[in-house]
Amino acid sequence: MHDTDKSFSHLQSLMVQEEMLDTQKMGKQLKIGVIAESESSETRIPLTPEGIEQLVKAGHQVFVEKGAGTGSRFSSHDFSESGASVIDKKEKLFEADILLKISPLNEREIALLRGGQTLISSLYLATRDEAYFRSLMQKKTTAIAFELLQDDNNEFPVLRSMCEIAGTVSVGIGSRYLSTYDQGKGILLGGITGITPSEVLILGAGTASEYATRTALGMGALVKVFDNVIPRLRNLKQRVGQEVFTSVMHPPVLKKAFETADLVISTLQRLHHKSFYLVPEDLIMSMKKGSVVLDMHIDQGSSFETGRLTTSDNAVYREHGVIHYMVPNITAQVGRTASIALSNVLIPLLMDKGRCGGVQQQILTDYGVRQGVYLYNGILTHEMIGSFFKIPFQNIDLLLAAF
Repeated sequence: MHDTDKSFSHLQSLMVQEEMLDTQKMGKQLKIGVIAESESSETRIPLTPEGIEQLVKAGHQVFVEKGAGTGSRFSSHDFSESGASVIDKKEKLFEADILLKISPLNEREIALLRGGQTLISSLYLATRDEAYFRSLMQKKTTAIAFELLQDDNNEFPVLRSMCEIAGTVSVGIGSRYLSTYDQGKGILLGGITGITPSEVLILGAGTASEYATRTALGMGALVKVFDNVIPRLRNLKQRVGQEVFTSVMHPPVLKKAFETADLVISTLQRLHHKSFYLVPEDLIMSMKKGSVVLDMHIDQGSSFETGRLTTSDNAVYREHGVIHYMVPNITAQVGRTASIALSNVLIPLLMDKGRCGGVQQQILTDYGVRQGVYLYNGILTHEMIGSFFKIPFQNIDLLLAAF
């Protein structure tokens, strides 16, 4: 080989290396689609205009379905100003590689999937059926659930932020139904001079419980918190900074608390907490007429034996004279605040996807994201879903080793 040939070959090699370095620096451009909610009760949106602006500046493309931000009071103009493309036709939106939506896809939306895409949404396991998962599996979808995502501390960041909001909102909802609203018995949640304060009973001692406790105490109520994990009860008392009655779920003590409670809020979760407790019907029967029970995680299946899913149009029903509020997604009542909180968690995650070379690579290298995956290229990877619907599943770690 001549010297000139060697020099040219060397130059080509350097150019290739430079191009590789540029690619590694820029990462992979993502095409992200934000789908509008089909149910009027869902007011949240996964990404705010401010969050989208960060993604666009990083070189990603974001498509937002027209009207997607209506519930959270973001206009199409807000999104276009942030650099997003506002799309009129849903079919066009589904050309994106990554699809974001708060609620799970409906049948029409699943039919629009072109195959091999990534879906990031809530799971709402109690409202799903086998056909839903089978349909996504046929489309070779990789599906990630908001509520299953973990951070570096093995906590659930989306779930935590939503729980902070839900804990605060739940007390307000309980207060409304204890008043004369919707034929409530007309009592004030809390207390004033000369009148015994109302009693709020909270099941679970996690993040949602902490914020519900703070809110109820701030309104002057007497608060009792039950959980089967002593360290959790201890931590809650320390974080709240006030004297709160706490107890393990000892049946005789719990029964007395139900008999005097005006409002019972369950923050218990089937998916994550070993302290889950199913409240038997006889405890509901022992409650005062007109009292209120609220299940914060009804979308996972109720922690009350008398609990069944309701909607915002028919939010409550009465069982044994007790008002039951069993509407999922109570954070949707403050859609703008909830959307900002959700976007704050998702933006760093999406930015990381681009930097590390896309969704597949991030799942491989990021343990927390991997825990949020329940479908990988159409293969079910979540044991609880598989067991519940009798669908074969595979461990995602073993599955990734095979790819």
